[in-house]
Amino acid sequence: MELLWEIAGWAGAAAILSAYLAVSMGWMKAGKGFQVANLFGAVAFIINGTLHGAWPSVFTNVAWFLISAVALVRMRATDGPAAIPAEAPQVQYPGVPDTTGQMAVVEVLTGAIPVVAPRPTIAPAPAACSAPAMAEGQRLAV
Repeated sequence: MELLWEIAGWAGAAAILSAYLAVSMGWMKAGKGFQVANLFGAVAFIINGTLHGAWPSVFTNVAWFLISAVALVRMRATDGPAAIPAEAPQVQYPGVPDTTGQMAVVEVLTGAIPVVAPRPTIAPAPAACSAPAMAEGQRLAV
């Protein structure tokens, strides 16, 4: 029976260390899976520590267990029914424009939208810049 408790202790160590490694490396988020691994590991350490009389370890793992249990309860309380999105999520593909302005340019360049060039307008010269009118054949005196 003692071998079973030793295996439980090592399994608890593996669970806690694996969860910590996975979260630290970004392989897993600190969510339910992380908290369940911590909960299991803490229980295994509590059993192993009690049988070995390692009271500081037992105390630490009781606290570890409570922290994980409270975190799981809080996560469950915030899990409501999944909201259905009003529209399908937008997917952005690499190299594809992501704004309306860019899309309009692409549509014009590909011919999807015909381009109508505006007629150029000639504005009259401002009054301050206009020269006095001269009759035909008249020279400017210098």
